[in-house]
Amino acid sequence: MRVPLSWLREFVEVPAEATPEDVLAALVSVGFEEEDVHRFELSGPIVVGEVLEFVEEPQSNGKTIRWCRVRVAEGEGTDDAPAVRGIVCGASNFFAGDKVVVTLPGAVLPGPFPIAARKTYGHVSDGMIASAKELGLGQDHSGILRLVELGIDAPVGSDAIALLGLDDEAVEINVTPDRGYALSIRGVAREYSHATGASFRDPAERPWEDVDPGEGFSIVVDDANPIRGQIGASEFVARLVRDVDASKPTPPWMITRLTLAGVRPLGILIDITNYVMLELGNPIHGYDYDTLQGGITVRRAHAGETLETLDGQRRTLDAEDLLITDESGPIGLAGVMGGATTEMGPATRTVLIEAARFDPVSIARTARRHKLPSEASRRFERGVDPALPFVAARRVADLMVELAGGTLDTSFGGALRSGHEQAAIELPRGFVSGLIGVDYTPDQIVEALRLIGCDIQDAGTDPTAPWLVFPPSWRPDLTDRWTLAEEVARIHGLDEVPSVLPTPPSGRGLTTAQRARRRVSNALAAAGYVETPSFPFATAEANDLHGSADGGHLPSIKLANPLDGQSPYLRRSLVPGLLQVAHRNVSRGLVDLALFETGVVFLPAAGVEYGTPFVPPLGIRPDAATLAGLDASIPSQPRHVAVLLTGARVAKQPGQSAETADLADVIDAVRTVASAAGVDVTIVQTRRAALHPGRAGDVRIGDVTVGYVGELLPAVAADADLPGRVIVAELDLDLVISLAGERVVAASLSGFPAATQDVSLVVPEAIPAADVEAALVSGAGDLLEAARLVDDYRGPGIEPGTKSLTYALRFRAADRTLTAAEATEAKLAGVAVAAERFEARIRE
Repeated sequence: MRVPLSWLREFVEVPAEATPEDVLAALVSVGFEEEDVHRFELSGPIVVGEVLEFVEEPQSNGKTIRWCRVRVAEGEGTDDAPAVRGIVCGASNFFAGDKVVVTLPGAVLPGPFPIAARKTYGHVSDGMIASAKELGLGQDHSGILRLVELGIDAPVGSDAIALLGLDDEAVEINVTPDRGYALSIRGVAREYSHATGASFRDPAERPWEDVDPGEGFSIVVDDANPIRGQIGASEFVARLVRDVDASKPTPPWMITRLTLAGVRPLGILIDITNYVMLELGNPIHGYDYDTLQGGITVRRAHAGETLETLDGQRRTLDAEDLLITDESGPIGLAGVMGGATTEMGPATRTVLIEAARFDPVSIARTARRHKLPSEASRRFERGVDPALPFVAARRVADLMVELAGGTLDTSFGGALRSGHEQAAIELPRGFVSGLIGVDYTPDQIVEALRLIGCDIQDAGTDPTAPWLVFPPSWRPDLTDRWTLAEEVARIHGLDEVPSVLPTPPSGRGLTTAQRARRRVSNALAAAGYVETPSFPFATAEANDLHGSADGGHLPSIKLANPLDGQSPYLRRSLVPGLLQVAHRNVSRGLVDLALFETGVVFLPAAGVEYGTPFVPPLGIRPDAATLAGLDASIPSQPRHVAVLLTGARVAKQPGQSAETADLADVIDAVRTVASAAGVDVTIVQTRRAALHPGRAGDVRIGDVTVGYVGELLPAVAADADLPGRVIVAELDLDLVISLAGERVVAASLSGFPAATQDVSLVVPEAIPAADVEAALVSGAGDLLEAARLVDDYRGPGIEPGTKSLTYALRFRAADRTLTAAEATEAKLAGVAVAAERFEARIRE
């Protein structure tokens, strides 16, 4: 909210010497956030001048300029500052004898645009005669600003900056959604009064005579589909002003205030409605009465209805949209934007003024549905003072009479009143001090609440009885004892609230799963991988390709309102996000990548409808059945970890060739994850739709598959615009951690030497090496400390269709030094199990 200081001073006593920074400091003390200070970016000398005479001079380019003699000071002047100056002007809408605004050399206009004496069109122009746009007074650049059109007659040479109000300043504050009353000069002036104790005059306290409902004009609220049971319009007032002159100029003081407030001047009639909206906080809409057909009906939209709004867009309406209609149909989106058919324009002679109070939820939904935020909807959706509409309508009418030459038709009008009453709030004694932590006296509490406009009954009559507090009509945010306590603290100063650190309750720290997840992330980072969190959105094709082994279609959760329409589904895998990050880096020249991400994936079950059709009450804890229903509406969301490698694992350097990352590197990353989680994994060859045949494996813990590892198909990598080989792995981290158990027990170290032996087994090619290793480990017993595959041979010397697998075995006993015979016996026991399971034989 931008607040011009001259406007603020009309309703609250701001000291003349107060700077914008002083005003901002006062407003910050009562809970607002400081944003900025706004000024007209110009400087003098800018004076009132009188056109003495001019000569029109046609130019070779077809343009005609005027060589003018302009008096800019009384008397004779001096050689350095002559009283009469020659000025070249391209406009032709002024006459000899007109008083105009002259910017003299040394002045700076908005832009910045410095003014200097310069030679142009064969003359030295000693200054410039300014238009309204050049001064920052709106967008009119069609001609020179003539002071007579503004009703101004000032002495020649007087300061035009002060005359036109261009020396005004505005402060900008951030208004939180619960304090909509502060989106007005009225509200900010009241808050400044609270902060400083300055005298406040409420601009809404005006002695207007009342208007009987339905007098001379039909107003009907027909809301058959209220949202949350709230009728769309609870207050509605109409007034009529006849014989207005829409061509009259908007006064400079109003233009400067509107401009500083961030509102573009659009003509006297619209400017007046905007001015009153900013002054009082009640949006106003004006209709060209001659274009209306019959009375006004406020209702919801019908199926198939459309409306052309003031921005020229034809909009298809929704059944929840609240409309202003006449006998011809919709003429406006209530509280959001008017319709084009009844727009006020240069030909308007009779204005119907509408001031209303609409349901905030209806207005908010309509504005968002049509992507049509406006200054009016911004105020209506935060709640408008129900006591304001009639005052605001009369204020607009009076300004149109005063500034646009109209006549208020006192016999014509209409009003609907709901008789709004604010419910009483019970405030127990001692509650405020107990909540805030400051020992406020009863008098301080009552004083603060009355200062913000509350009416307090029975205050002080019984030292133990609670107060009954009736909030003012402009404060819909005061709904309970807690909000009242906050107001007391705000008025007496939030800096008085002591800073006391609460004593945290004793706890058990991180859970086992949380500690395990941190170990995994830290281990991957220590291994050289970079964590790259990504958005959890994917395409259906990416979910099918990377979310399943065969690439077939799988159910996915589709968002109703996705951020990116091309990726409307929640991800089933982390790999698509890593591919996007890799592509973004490669496109910027970073081609050697080692990335990882931990995050949830969304795995809906086939045939299950997710999403809840209801919103449980927010004021009470949901019962067990409601919670069960909410849980059932959420798909499975396990946490995964995924890694991606591409480019060089070791960069080329003197004496060292580049080493390209390969499958072994990602398998090492998987083992790093397993080690951090406290589990042992095996890799078993498999096939997946997105991975290269023969370079893909399932990651298992025991007999449970917990993920996969492999090299992407070249076509899949090319679709992601990634050159070279791309190797990925993805594990169900929650499953890995659950299989690890509550704790990891470290094995004791033996002080006795190890006995090492190798064994080469010939097995059919289809037998996974991991299965053969598992058989060796199973048969060798407790003496076998480690087994590692060191060679996989296929070729001459062994039978076709078989392979020779060589394992390095390490044996050790905890209580003695093993003999070679004991180690050999354990090895042969392992070979026997492998022979039984897979027909393995020792290679000769």
